[in-house]
Amino acid sequence: MNKIIGILTGDGDCPGINAVIRAVVRKSLNLGNEVIGFRKSWKGILEKDIYPLDINSVSDIIGKGGTILGSSRTNPFKYEDGPEKVVRHLRDLNVNVLVAVGSIDTLMVAEKLYERGCPVIGIPKTIDNDLPLTDRTFGFDTAISTVTEAIDRVHSTAESHDRVIIMEVMGRYTGWIATYAGIAGGADCILVPEKPFSIEDVCALIRRRHQRGKDFSIIVVAEGARPKEIDHFVVKTNRVDEFGHKQLGGIGSYIAEEIERLTGFETRVTILGPVQRGGAPTAYDRTLATLFGVKAAEMADAGEFGKMVSLKGNHLVTVKLSELIDKVKPVDADLYDIAEVFFG
Repeated sequence: MNKIIGILTGDGDCPGINAVIRAVVRKSLNLGNEVIGFRKSWKGILEKDIYPLDINSVSDIIGKGGTILGSSRTNPFKYEDGPEKVVRHLRDLNVNVLVAVGSIDTLMVAEKLYERGCPVIGIPKTIDNDLPLTDRTFGFDTAISTVTEAIDRVHSTAESHDRVIIMEVMGRYTGWIATYAGIAGGADCILVPEKPFSIEDVCALIRRRHQRGKDFSIIVVAEGARPKEIDHFVVKTNRVDEFGHKQLGGIGSYIAEEIERLTGFETRVTILGPVQRGGAPTAYDRTLATLFGVKAAEMADAGEFGKMVSLKGNHLVTVKLSELIDKVKPVDADLYDIAEVFFG
C-alpha cells in the first residue's frame, strides 16, 4: 500500500534543507510513496497550505540555499486546539507520515505530537551544531566556512589599522561556530557561552599582544557568550517568539565598548548575522543532508516513528525524539582547550 508522506521545514533556514527535501522525495518515489510539502513549517499544516512535491519540483535544488518550503517560528501548541488541528488536517489530507526537518523547537513539537498518536519522524537541522544525540547537523560546515572566510577578510583590515575587531557570530547556548571558525581563522581569542569570561582578562590578553608588537587583535564571540560582569544574555529586544526565545545579539558591541574604555585601543564590531545561514551549502552539507533525507524516507516506509535520524561517527542511526528533551550539546572542553593554545 502506497503511503503519503508530508514534510515541513521549521525554525531558521539552513544550507542543506533543500538537499534533504530532494532526498526524501526521490527515495520515497523509489519506494512507491508520495510526498507533499507544507509551507511555512507548522503553519502550513494548520492552514492546509500545501506545496506539491514530485521529481520535477525537486530537480536542481540540491545546491540551493534556504528552503523551497519556507519556514516560520509557528508553535501549534500556542494556538487554540492547535495540536488537534494538526492531527486532524493530516488525517483529512490522508498523510500517513510526517517528516519534520528542524532544530530543537520543531523536533520537540514533533515529539509532543507523536505522544498524541501522530506518526512523525525528525531530521536534525541547525547551523549551530548544538543538537544532542547526533555528531553533526547539516548547515554547520557551511556556516563555519562562511565565518572563517569573514575572519580572513577582516584580518587584513585589523592589521592595517592597528584595530581590535570583534566578530559576533551565531550560537545561542553553545559556541560551536565560534570555536571551529575561530580556530580555522586564527582568532586571537574565542568567547563562548560554555565558558564565562572576564572583560579584564580579555583586555589583559590584548595588552600582552601589544607589548610583543602585535597591535591588532581578532576576537570571535558567540552571541550567547556572557561576561562574568553581567548575569544575563545581551539581547536585541525583550520580545519573545512562540517558543519563548528572545532575540540575542549585541554582545559584540558591549565587549567593544568595554575594551575601548579599559585599554584605549580602537575597536570595531562585525556582526555577521543571517549571512552565516545563507547561500549554497558546502559539498559536505549537501552529502550529509542527502543521507539524512534518504534515511528518513526509509524510516517512513518502514513505519519507524517517534525517532530522529542521527549521525554517529560515519554511520546513520535512529534515536528517540523523547531523548532530546531539555538537552543541548555543548562544545567539547578538549576542543576549546586546544583553541586556547593560540590565544594572545
